[in-house]
Amino acid sequence: MRTLRGDAGCAWDRDQTLATLKPFAVEELYEVLEAIDEDDPDKHREELGDLMLQIVFQSQIRWEEGRFDAHDVCAAITNKMIRRHPHVFGDVHVDDAESAHASWRQIKEAERRSQDRPKSALDGVPRALPGLLRAVRLGAKASDQGFDWDRPEDVMPIVASEVAELTEAVSSGEGAAIEHEFGDLLFSLANLARHLGVDAEQALQGANARFDQRFRHVEAAVTDSGRAMVDVAPNELESRWQDAKRALADS
Repeated sequence: MRTLRGDAGCAWDRDQTLATLKPFAVEELYEVLEAIDEDDPDKHREELGDLMLQIVFQSQIRWEEGRFDAHDVCAAITNKMIRRHPHVFGDVHVDDAESAHASWRQIKEAERRSQDRPKSALDGVPRALPGLLRAVRLGAKASDQGFDWDRPEDVMPIVASEVAELTEAVSSGEGAAIEHEFGDLLFSLANLARHLGVDAEQALQGANARFDQRFRHVEAAVTDSGRAMVDVAPNELESRWQDAKRALADS
């Protein structure tokens, strides 16, 4: 990377900044996740390399600023893993995975308190996270501080209340109010998923995949009939949608 960024290197690589690399870092991470979902080891290896390149690339830019390099990044995470696993690298005893995670949280909280300026428990949740994931993480962080519902059953009335408030906003026709209440509903659903032990992102991706399969099934059936989707009556589309659900469920 230092060669690529050097005077005799690549003009494109030299032009990149931390800001221009941000979308590439996000894209590479999602390609890693896709390779995992596809259970493709070769693709997974390749995509991890692409993601690692982003880490090296950003570290190189910071090295040019006199801040740190990729070696410092590796050293920092190594030290953090040792520091937060005293039950492995020290003499602390834990009984199970839950106890180990509790120990991790306690050490992390102590580190946060020891820093110079006061911080919120929510500061560790990146603002750039996708909205659904950030909602889950914010709820989990608040829960670590005792700010949470006790059971999934306690969250259900909150969701119902948010649906009612969204319905009222829709009736008012006020765009800002609709967006506000819609956001509150999504946030409540994300926290309900957390209480149910459901991965909200994975659940939504599953719904996306089902919609994708069913729509393609309907689309193919309509195309086979010699028509375009836009020329089919809504009631027929609904009937074909139900057929698709049954056919795909059977398969």
